[in-house]
Order: sequence, then structure tokens, then C-alpha cells
Amino acid sequence: MAGVNINVVVLTGNLTRDPELRTTSGGTSVCSLRIATNGRPKQGDQWVPDPNFFDVTVWGRLGETCAEHLRKGRGVALDGRLDWREWETEGGGKR
Repeated sequence: MAGVNINVVVLTGNLTRDPELRTTSGGTSVCSLRIATNGRPKQGDQWVPDPNFFDVTVWGRLGETCAEHLRKGRGVALDGRLDWREWETEGGGKR
């Protein structure tokens, strides 16, 4: 498969807050979700929780459906692509 690049992400977890629905100036719906996933690495003799948090953006009609039917605490599974954004703060720090 040389030369083929695939950007696919699959997450299962729980919503940490209710979905937030907004509309762009062009009229497109955008829904923001925050999902917690739980890993459990072993440290010594014990399994310890190791949560990861992901901000997810859902566009269009699917975003409207998410906002209508999902609530904080609900288990969700999703697939999509990963986009990484980086910017510089006014103080010169990277985020």
C-alpha cells in the first residue's frame, strides 16, 4: 500500500456535556461535542483509569441530529478524520 495515506479515526466514549449547536453566517449548522474515552493502563498490580478528552465538530444535518438526540453522559461511537490545528497566542505561546 505504498503511497496511500488514510486519515480515519474511530472513537467510543461518553459525552462530557450537552452538544452545542450554532449556525455559520452562511447558514450551515455546526455541532460541538466533547467526548471522554477511558483507557486503563496497568501500573504495578492495578489497572488505573486514564481518560482522554476529544473536541468533535459535526457539520450540517448530522450536527442538527446530534444536538437534538444526544445529552451529557450518553455513550457514543463515531468515525471521522483527524484535523490538527495549531496557533500562537498573543503572548507568543503555542496552542
